[in-house]
Amino acid sequence: MKIVILAGGISTERDVSLVTGSMIYHALRKKGHEPVLLDVYLGYEGEIDNIFAIDKDWSENFGRISEINPDISAVKARRKDNPDCVIGPNVIPICSQADIVFLALHGQNGEDGKIQAMFDLLDIKYTGTDYLSSALAMDKAISKELFHKYKISTPKGITICENEQQMIDTWNIFPCIVKVNCGGSSVGVYRADDKNQLGEALEKAFGFEDRVIIEQYIDGREFSIGVIDGKALPVIEIAPKVGFYDYKSKYQAGSTVETCPAELDANVTKAMQSCAETVYRALRLKTYARMDFRMDNEYKFYCLEANTLPGMTPTSLIPQEAAAVGMSFEDLCQRIIDSSMQKYK
Repeated sequence: MKIVILAGGISTERDVSLVTGSMIYHALRKKGHEPVLLDVYLGYEGEIDNIFAIDKDWSENFGRISEINPDISAVKARRKDNPDCVIGPNVIPICSQADIVFLALHGQNGEDGKIQAMFDLLDIKYTGTDYLSSALAMDKAISKELFHKYKISTPKGITICENEQQMIDTWNIFPCIVKVNCGGSSVGVYRADDKNQLGEALEKAFGFEDRVIIEQYIDGREFSIGVIDGKALPVIEIAPKVGFYDYKSKYQAGSTVETCPAELDANVTKAMQSCAETVYRALRLKTYARMDFRMDNEYKFYCLEANTLPGMTPTSLIPQEAAAVGMSFEDLCQRIIDSSMQKYK
């Protein structure tokens, strides 16, 4: 198949997306496909006729994940045409030639349904869930409302804007977590143990977005569960060696201890997997996703959020979960493609 892997962009998760795209690209080459790896923002300025027949390593300049957030202004400076347009040169014409586009995007303008809606209008096939469920899952406030509707346990929290000081003053649950409403990869996520730290955390979070969530911190263990075609994979436990599961812990090798399958009572495992499947249905998800959980010391677990385009980096969770049931990374990528193609039948 002719497949475009679309990665990069200008979200705070750009570096994660580039590495995800590179991993998928090499996996699809091994599977015998004709993949082309593109940065959705920088695009491609060469000749696009017969582009899938070009013999080159499309991943050679796709870099690695650093310990700090990417410098988006430096990325924008590399665009020769309109830097305010999130779609780079020739991206649409190249994607139109593909049998399917493998979305390796993360965060804003990739995981929020905008790209998916555009591709639907242009009749371009793509992997993963559709535009509506992407938007629902990306907006953590809306996700929480649906969790409550479907009786899915989730931490207590409020959604606030920068000028809503009265709501901030009423918050009295500590420790708590402050996080941006539509972020991912733990970018813009902070822990606060008192009112002073809450103010500092909010100031940082509002530097990313104008809507922020304050929610109860669940002291305990952290887990994640991938769901493919509505069926949960094994539970994986994530234990950061220092602090909590932040951006650095997620993507720097050796920063966490990850156990898959997680060492849990069989009944707890089954209940958490069932909850992940309920989240999948509640958010109207399709193809695949990953649900994140925390469990307190009394074995009560809470769903934090759903990720509709989970990372596929060397340290990512869904590939580890798939490996636990004997599915190689290459087979996982193929499964996602096969499942996604079913949407169009």
